[in-house]
Amino acid sequence: GAMASGMELCAMYPITPATSVTHYLSEVFEKFGGTIHQAEDEIAAAGAAIGASFAGKVAFTITSGPGLALKTEMLGLAVMTETPLVLVDVQRGGPSTGLPTKVEQSDLLAAMFGQTGDAPHIVMAPATIEECFHIMITARRLAETFRTLVMVLTDANLATGVTPFPTPVLDEKWQAAPLDLAPVKDGQKPYDWDPKTGLSERIIPGRPGGMFTLTGLAHDDRSKVAYSADIHQRSSAMRSRKIAVLQSLLQPPTVYGDATGDLLVVGWGSTKGAIEEAVDRARKQGLKVSALHLRFLSPLEPGLKEIFTKFKKVMTVEINYSDEPDDPYVTEENRRRGQLSMLLRNATLVDVDCWGRVPGEPLRPMSILEAIRGRMPRGGAA
Repeated sequence: GAMASGMELCAMYPITPATSVTHYLSEVFEKFGGTIHQAEDEIAAAGAAIGASFAGKVAFTITSGPGLALKTEMLGLAVMTETPLVLVDVQRGGPSTGLPTKVEQSDLLAAMFGQTGDAPHIVMAPATIEECFHIMITARRLAETFRTLVMVLTDANLATGVTPFPTPVLDEKWQAAPLDLAPVKDGQKPYDWDPKTGLSERIIPGRPGGMFTLTGLAHDDRSKVAYSADIHQRSSAMRSRKIAVLQSLLQPPTVYGDATGDLLVVGWGSTKGAIEEAVDRARKQGLKVSALHLRFLSPLEPGLKEIFTKFKKVMTVEINYSDEPDDPYVTEENRRRGQLSMLLRNATLVDVDCWGRVPGEPLRPMSILEAIRGRMPRGGAA
């Protein structure tokens, strides 16, 4: 996917399980004109990718949990400077060094909110190995169109698994468009934000009349350091508006099964196959259950609240920890919920339940089926 999208630089530091991806790329990437850069640490790898992108190259960086924590400051820099950057996080068990070789989906909140300050950006998650190919093409295009950071959350299951799929027919449209090196228009600024969309034209260094200094400090539309409250308010609004504009362009997700019922099971990432198999088994047993799988996590795909209200109950299934509601010390106020469940409750104001496990391996359909049977709303079949 990285090669098909025209990526020119992969900047990385070895870390399990992301290293399995770069091992493969190191063998083939340069044959297609790409470069693998093994930096001295995670921070330098992110910095190299940002620098290459600022210079007009198509760059991405790849890491796993602890590396994501180290890259935090650089990811904020990409958002603040509106420099296109794709980051792939191959999630593993945590926290800290955790379970390096085991699968988990516990980086979602860190990916979305781990940067300091207000740093709105795009977060996506492929559900299958085939989607891993295509999502890199989409991520590259979104990063450049919206001049922002795009995080792609995969996990150890997808990174080390093997699934055959038809060889994609390569399309030149997947590649980055040629750089615009024409002279900059008179009066054009590096951050000429469109007030409706928050977007501005990217100026590549070397364009006549386009010289400016890139800074992570608060800046005005000329990229000049500015600590004005009004300027900071406006620039923050523009960076946020871009994400809202993207959501307006997305399609509502498709429900797997009936559009109404007793229970809707919502998932993300590599749990898709197990969830759908469990739902199929539940439906054969007479349960009115459907499933929904999300690829966009920031912004969330539109129409979720409308979809949720057509079911008596909504529950997420995730490979991250959540408290059991029958624990005597757990209350509605202190219960730790699944990370996607937290996001959905906040975004839709729907009482989204959750079932999360951290077994260090992919969730099994029969375990999910038991969870479905145990969480069916009162009045539903059991």
